[in-house]
Amino acid sequence: MTGSDTPSSFRLAYVPGVTPTKWVRVWHERLPGTPLELVQVPAAEASRLLADGGAEAGLVRLPVDRDVLSAIHLYTETTVVVIPKDHVATAAEEVTLADLADEIVLHPLDDLLDWDRLPGRPALERPATTADAIELVAAGVGVLLVPQSLARLHHRKDLTYRPVLEAPESRVALSWPQEDPTPDLVEEFIGIVRGRTVNSTRGRVATPPQPSAKEKAKAKRAATGTGSGRKPAPGGKQSGTGRRAGAPKGGRSGQPGAKTPGKRGKPRGR
Repeated sequence: MTGSDTPSSFRLAYVPGVTPTKWVRVWHERLPGTPLELVQVPAAEASRLLADGGAEAGLVRLPVDRDVLSAIHLYTETTVVVIPKDHVATAAEEVTLADLADEIVLHPLDDLLDWDRLPGRPALERPATTADAIELVAAGVGVLLVPQSLARLHHRKDLTYRPVLEAPESRVALSWPQEDPTPDLVEEFIGIVRGRTVNSTRGRVATPPQPSAKEKAKAKRAATGTGSGRKPAPGGKQSGTGRRAGAPKGGRSGQPGAKTPGKRGKPRGR
């Protein structure tokens, strides 16, 4: 995709907790002529945004509507419980769902963890957002289970978190519309998040490998006809047998069986 066919920008949606920084940096290095525009969107609205064409692709939380969207799983996040720093659970490195049986567990409306049954005791009302639930945890109303990235996103000095064993986990994926108007650019971004090199045969056209200095020197010798580059000995042509120029065929001087040429003397008298 070149020239006037190249879109003016590539819009990438991302949900709270997902950090696209490293992938965006690689995009700018590889496609400096195509700006990448970031679009932050609540997790519950990401699928609709992509389906409506609000972005070419998105870093979202699964599941998505597979009838209209394609998706590839990138990674799975650990689920943690957000608690006050003076909570008894801070004494352990990790907790179980059974450890939360007597706790009020907040369940915000924007929660995307796939619970069969929420642990602990339910609150009287569900907070509207995860941010609201964090405020309630800080006020001592209850505890909150979220993907670890959201606990970091809503970090407070008076709160901490611990991993929760056997809890549902959030899966982050790259998703895009099946009816994609920019397949080449989406393929470029897929290659970036999957760690393909710039010369990969998938995605963008691979750049031909450049010859090494040794290969360049060899090609130059072949073009000039200098062969191996060894200079011929003075006074004679270079020989492939290693015989010195001007030496007799019978052998080298000083070697057994070699005939040494010399001046003829006067014939001896009888």
